Amino acid sequence: MCDKDPYASVQYADADIGILQCTIICRENMPKLAPGVRLLRSLTRAAKQQKKTMVKLLDAYATPTSTPTRTSRKSAARAPTKRTVVQPVAAEVRRPARADVPAASGTWLAGHYPLPRKPGQAVAQSMNFWLYVPQRVPDPVARSGWPLVVMLHGCQQSATQFAQGTRMNQLAEDKGYMVLYPEQPVNVQAQRCWRWYDRSTQHGGGDTRILAGPIRAVCERHGIDRRRVYACGLSAGAGMAATLALNHPELIAAVGLHSGPVFGAGHGPLGALHVMRHGAPMQAEAAIPGLLQRRTTEAAPAMARPMPPMPALLIQGEDDQVVHPVNQQQLARQWLQLNGLPPGPATRVAVKPAGRRGSRHAHEIHDYVVGRKVLLRVVRIAGLRHAWSGGDPAYEFNTKAGPDASRMMLEFLGRHRR
Repeated sequence: MCDKDPYASVQYADADIGILQCTIICRENMPKLAPGVRLLRSLTRAAKQQKKTMVKLLDAYATPTSTPTRTSRKSAARAPTKRTVVQPVAAEVRRPARADVPAASGTWLAGHYPLPRKPGQAVAQSMNFWLYVPQRVPDPVARSGWPLVVMLHGCQQSATQFAQGTRMNQLAEDKGYMVLYPEQPVNVQAQRCWRWYDRSTQHGGGDTRILAGPIRAVCERHGIDRRRVYACGLSAGAGMAATLALNHPELIAAVGLHSGPVFGAGHGPLGALHVMRHGAPMQAEAAIPGLLQRRTTEAAPAMARPMPPMPALLIQGEDDQVVHPVNQQQLARQWLQLNGLPPGPATRVAVKPAGRRGSRHAHEIHDYVVGRKVLLRVVRIAGLRHAWSGGDPAYEFNTKAGPDASRMMLEFLGRHRR
């Protein structure tokens, strides 16, 4: 490259920061360094450092707690499916030819939802999703419709891996829930991270607006009880579930957040990394009042309504090195503020000892109760790193030892209706 041009322009791309362009200065035939050359060299070094920082961010999201075997990686591959386009109102999905996922007796449906075109975009994009429909129809479902749990995966996970790792479909079959698994396209975010840290997403645009589309479409098509739609997620998926629920409380009745970042902070990939490691006390304090103000000022006068209660289950490992536990503390304060509860100790606290032979981590359950309802449940799990508690360890970001996060979520969510 230096043989042709002493100044070679090189481009490289990193997730969510666009394309950085730097100029590589070749030393051949350049005995003196002019001030402008020194400036270009400094810019090159700065660009390289920014790239290293972004690599650290993606590595932090992608730190696995266990390494799946070659067999388990193969089992995580999706079964061949026939996908149909899901229209915003008239949703239609079909049963795959065979269903390696889930290991449950119900029906595993696959579909995709068209994404809005951006200016100048030639090729249309879509979001894939999977829907689990239980085989058994309980009597309450026959009367009122299916409750729906929306499960949002973490970074470097697929929707089907998340379904298998959490074992949510097996529990949904037993408890009588449909489960929807949207999947972040790699051409939207290279590591499949939901962009919870994006300011537009936090204000109801971006990924928030996109996710609301397939959820409403599935509700229209599959007989969902609109009072019982819930959002759950792990890590970036937890951050996205919180953002979705806070912007669409008419759609989401309650949330389950596992190892999630504080709401309303970050405002970019580098800021997200700081939030994950250190929390964001100043931004967290202002996020809920800002959300409530936008809800009253940006809506039409006839549409302006007070924020309804938003029950939440917050699960966090105390040894999490990816999303620091300080995020759970700040999330808990946000949810107390959102639900009009004063800061302070929980109404009741349950201390659970560790199980024999490592079958269950010791953990504490802090409940904040209004009347007879637990509006906020905070679960702190000793010894748990960045992984779904009680999941299938054959898949990354899951640990076998309990408590069973999936079971805890369904038990908590089942007590709440919009």
